[in-house]
Amino acid sequence: MDYKYIEQLLERYWQGETTLQEESILRAFFCQPDIPEHLRKYQPLFVLEKEESLGDDFDGRILGMIEEEEQPKAKIVTLTSRLMPLFKAAAIVAIILTLGNAAQAPWNYGWDDPKDEYAKFHQQNTDSVNLLNPIQAENVNDSALAPKPEAPQYIE
Repeated sequence: MDYKYIEQLLERYWQGETTLQEESILRAFFCQPDIPEHLRKYQPLFVLEKEESLGDDFDGRILGMIEEEEQPKAKIVTLTSRLMPLFKAAAIVAIILTLGNAAQAPWNYGWDDPKDEYAKFHQQNTDSVNLLNPIQAENVNDSALAPKPEAPQYIE
């Protein structure tokens, strides 16, 4: 038997040029029990499976599936959880300001000579002694003039 017409229809089918009538001819051919071996590999493409009808209760089944889905529960939002982004932003601003102040501190004080710093410190201490009332100044001066205890001597 010559299957040239079926092979031509298959070629047109692969190119997408067949009509619905030609495709029904291919389906009818491949539904037959005796198909040549070289065309048997195309049979699964054209065999019509028994169509399942939707039935009269299709709408009811679909609506039943939709109604079975659980509705999402409402989430309780507290004041702290609502203000949490604000707290985070405030913490970031505080950290940035703290780091900025810490980085700026060494540049404000500068690098002065230690001898000059000691002289300034000594001058401030003597000025503060002069600001004290006379009795306190006398006590400070007396303690400065008091003899220092002798260091213990070690016997060798």
